[in-house]
Order: sequence, then C-alpha cells, then structure tokens
Amino acid sequence: MRIISGKYKGKRLTAPKKLPVRPTTDMAKEGLFNILNNRYYLDELKVLDLFSGTGNISFEFASRGTEEITAVDSYAGCVQFISKTARELDFQITPIKSDVFKFLKRTTEKFNLIFADPPYDFDIAQFLSIANLVFQNELLKEDGLLVIEHSDQTDLSEHPHFAESRKYGGSIFSFFTIAA
Repeated sequence: MRIISGKYKGKRLTAPKKLPVRPTTDMAKEGLFNILNNRYYLDELKVLDLFSGTGNISFEFASRGTEEITAVDSYAGCVQFISKTARELDFQITPIKSDVFKFLKRTTEKFNLIFADPPYDFDIAQFLSIANLVFQNELLKEDGLLVIEHSDQTDLSEHPHFAESRKYGGSIFSFFTIAA
C-alpha cells in the first residue's frame, strides 16, 4: 500500500499480513480523490473512515492535509496499525475500535465526508443499513457526502439519497448526498 499524493506522496506502508483487509487499489483511490479534489478543499474536511482496515483512505486524506479524521474498525490489529502509523507520520487520525453499525447509532458528530469500505460479501441490506444510519442520525454536514465502496455485483442506486456511482476496475464508489 502506498500514499499516492500529498505530503507523503509515494510513501509505502506495509501493514501486517494477518489483517483481514482488502485495501482500495491505487487506481480506484486516485479516481476517488480526483472527484473529491474537485468538490472540496481537503484540508477543511472532517472525515469519518468506516471499516478503515489498514487506514489506506485515512492516510491518503491526512497526507493531503485533512486534520480531522476518525477511523473506525472492529479489528484490534487494524486499529493498532492505524494508531502506530498515524503517530509515526504525525497524522491527526483518531482510530476507534468499534462495530461500525454500533458506532453509527451512538455518535453525535457530524462529518463533511463519510467513507465506508465494508466487506464486499455484505448483503444489500447491510450496505443500505450504512446509508440509512448515516441519514437517519443526520451525521453529514449540510454539504456532506457519503461514499460507499462495493463490488460491481452490488447496486445501491435505489437508495433515496443515492446521487451517482463511479466504477474503477472491480470497485464501485456510490455517492450519497442529503439532497439527492
């Protein structure tokens, strides 16, 4: 895994092999950040990274100047890796070990951008539950965006807040807004 842009552009990060993760590919990550760079000043965002795994997306945001990042994962090894790496690189990332669904039900914070990269084998109800919890609990700021990464076998376009999707290889990013 490597950081593709920003302060640590090109830096390789080696996560422990035993982590149960599927990091977002460089091609998909580059496509996503091209979209986000055209919509936001990344250094002004408050970001929530759900199912954060190795912290790949959190580190990319931090390298590009984002200073308020919360990374949530249920696996202790992932949270430890994110915490250790964030300290080493002096990134402002708050890692939280929690079930994502429980976290979404109890948090009262609002975010400009929420990124979720759940396991691709989730069923459609689990994917939609992420979006439902974000909007029911009003976790996005007014201009906020929810991005859910999933395989091309999953279609989230029926959700009332769905705005668009973009495909990068076998990965799809579905975008959701308050006023979809």
